[in-house]
Amino acid sequence: MTASTTEIPGYIAGTWTIDSVHSDVDFVVRHLGVSKVRGRFAEVEGEIVTGADLADSKVTATIKADSIDTKNADRDAHVKGADFLDVEQFPTLKFVSTGVRAEDGEYFIDGELTLHGVTKPVTLTAEVGGFADGMAEGTKVFGISATTEIKRSDFGVGATIPAAVVSDKVKIELNIEAGLQA
Repeated sequence: MTASTTEIPGYIAGTWTIDSVHSDVDFVVRHLGVSKVRGRFAEVEGEIVTGADLADSKVTATIKADSIDTKNADRDAHVKGADFLDVEQFPTLKFVSTGVRAEDGEYFIDGELTLHGVTKPVTLTAEVGGFADGMAEGTKVFGISATTEIKRSDFGVGATIPAAVVSDKVKIELNIEAGLQA
């Protein structure tokens, strides 16, 4: 193992399945420039491979676009529609990592996000939650949190909606728990 992996207590190299029940994909946007509106995607699936060397690690995740929940059914319907996500035409969001790295004690996951049919590079700033025994005997779990910020206009989302109404910047917050595959 490299120095970057040995600094993570209990680090386990392996292939992990994202546990959608214990994972959150949240976002925050400004509304009318004065308040923050939060939402989440309830359905995420994917795989995390933690390599023997951290640089050999990788992540793939798929989010079901129509699983969005902003705590308001009318707003959810609008966001699912053609003005924003257009879930009929673009049913999923997908992230595929292109690199994992540690710099000055911080972790970064570089990758490509596909949203609304457009693929763009993004970098997630990650915080390792840790590795632990799972609830069932002999199982292991891994936790990680990550954040990034995107511009919805880069992905063609909400092109007709002015940034004065809904901010162009969207903060994405991930809290992921994954189980080690047998």
